[in-house]
Amino acid sequence: MSRLFAERLHIAYGEKVIVDQLNLSIPAGKVTALVGANGSGKSTILKTMARIMKPQKGGVFLDGKSIHQMQTKEVAKQLAILPQNPVAPEGLTVSELVSFGRFPHQKGFGSLSKEDKEMVAWALQVTGMTEFSDRPIDQMSGGQRQRAWIAMALAQGTDILFLDEPTTFLDMAHQLEVLKLLERLNKEEGRTIIMVVHDLNHATRYAHHVVAIKHGNVLYEGSPTEVVHKEMLREVFGIEADVIPDPRTGSPLCLPYGLEGDKSEEEPAVAAYGGGVKIEERQPAAAGSAAV
Repeated sequence: MSRLFAERLHIAYGEKVIVDQLNLSIPAGKVTALVGANGSGKSTILKTMARIMKPQKGGVFLDGKSIHQMQTKEVAKQLAILPQNPVAPEGLTVSELVSFGRFPHQKGFGSLSKEDKEMVAWALQVTGMTEFSDRPIDQMSGGQRQRAWIAMALAQGTDILFLDEPTTFLDMAHQLEVLKLLERLNKEEGRTIIMVVHDLNHATRYAHHVVAIKHGNVLYEGSPTEVVHKEMLREVFGIEADVIPDPRTGSPLCLPYGLEGDKSEEEPAVAAYGGGVKIEERQPAAAGSAAV
C-alpha cells in the first residue's frame, strides 16, 4: 500500500526536460532506493516528491492530497528531507541544529515546548548523538555530522524521510554507520525511507524496493532481486558486471568488470549454490601462459 505517489510528473529546467509523464509509488513502511547514472534525474525526482521543487505538470500526492497545494507546515509535519551536503552556520551546536526540526510544530517564534524538547532529546538518543549535543557541528566527523542532520529530520516527527545521497563523501565506516542507522529507523520506528544511492550494493543490501532510472524514466522497479541483473546494469549504467548472491544476505551483489560491450578475456568458472552462483577459484595457469 502506498501513501505517497507521483502521477504524470513533468519536470524541466527551462527548456530542458528532465522528467516526462513519470508515475511512481513509494511503498509505505519500506526503504526505497532510487538508483541510476549521474544526470539520470533521480535527485530531481526526489526533490519534487519532497516538495522542494514544483513540477510543470502532474502532481505528487500524500494520503490523497496534492502536496504542492498543501500548506508548507502541514507537509513538513508529514515528511522530512535531508538534501545533499547540507551546511550549518559556523558555531551551531548539535542540539541547536536538531531543535530546528521542531519549527513546523511551533507557533510564531516561541521557545521550545516540553514536547519539542522531548522530541529533540529522543532524536539525539536514537541517532547516538546525545553525548555530542553541546558540540559545534563543524567539530564533528563526517559520519557524526550526517547523524546530526538525520536527527534534525527525525525531530520533525514525520513518518516519511527523504535523503539525497546520504553517504556521499563519507569513508566506508561512516557510510555503514549511516546506512545501519537508517535500517534501524525503518525496522524499529516503521519509517518510510526514500533515498538516492550511488553505490548499487548499498541499495541491494539496505533497501526493500529499488527504482532504476534513466533519462528521467523508470526502467525497472521492484525488489533488489527483481531489479538488479546484468541486463539492467547494461541498460541503466552502461556497464558489464557479474551479479552474484551476497554471501551474508543473499541479496544481489554487483561486480563490475567493464563498460557495455566489453568482452571479458576469460569467463569466470561458476557453480550453482543456494539458487544463485558463486565464483570459484580459477585453475592454475598452464605452463607458458600468463597468470591472471
